[in-house]
Amino acid sequence: MANLALDMITTSAILFVVASGLMIILGVMKLINFAHGAFLTLGGYAAYLTTEAGLSPWLAPLLAGAVGFGVGIVVERVIVRPLYHRPLDAILATWGLGIIIGQLITIGFGREVQFAASPMTGTLDLGGIEYSAYRLTLTAVALAIGGALTALLYLTRFGLNARAVIMNETLARGLGIDSARVRLLTFGLGAGLACGAGALITPLLSVDPNMGLPWLVNSFMLVLVSGVSIPSLALASLILGSAQVAVSSYISPIIGGLTIVVLAAVLLRLYPKGLGRGT
Repeated sequence: MANLALDMITTSAILFVVASGLMIILGVMKLINFAHGAFLTLGGYAAYLTTEAGLSPWLAPLLAGAVGFGVGIVVERVIVRPLYHRPLDAILATWGLGIIIGQLITIGFGREVQFAASPMTGTLDLGGIEYSAYRLTLTAVALAIGGALTALLYLTRFGLNARAVIMNETLARGLGIDSARVRLLTFGLGAGLACGAGALITPLLSVDPNMGLPWLVNSFMLVLVSGVSIPSLALASLILGSAQVAVSSYISPIIGGLTIVVLAAVLLRLYPKGLGRGT
């Protein structure tokens, strides 16, 4: 039971890390970034290249995040910004971008499965229970990311401007806030978080051109259930991640893979505005 509880906690933490970039973009920009899965995959290959180059695996998430931020800035400026007043076209553009990134990765690396070195191996002793050191580290990383995003949104000038844009963009512009810059930095941050998350989860998985697709679906459902709130995203990750682990352990891993989507649909029926906004 103790191992099961730890699996639930660490899986929930991993889901939070993976979904945070998508939530930031949706919260500020009101845009569903369907290229999120492709950015995760890009981060996975960044981790693979980092370790293949002989660099420390600990550098992989940082390098992947920097690459993602840069790519996100370019994508927002060139692809997304001209489509702000055509939200459906903007969503389709990010979907198409995800396909393009996937095809470019396939051309560059082929369809073969690759593996990246883990920055940590072995287990830690938790009161007589041996558990994966790296999964426990990812839990600490999730807490750090949650704290950093909260501080960014509530303790910085950028966060104040971003929250003003979320509440009323027209009024925010009237007060002199550069909403275009807020959107630019937000998309870059979201893409950077996605790439960093891809690098973080890669040591637990293999890397291939379709690596990000299942994570995109789960992230999308988590963000919808959360109601675009950091505490609610953490709660949604805990509820849905724990349910996935329990179903996979006691019933079937195949059914467990569907748990997040099914349970998210039920929660959205009960809380149409998400856990963070009640009914």
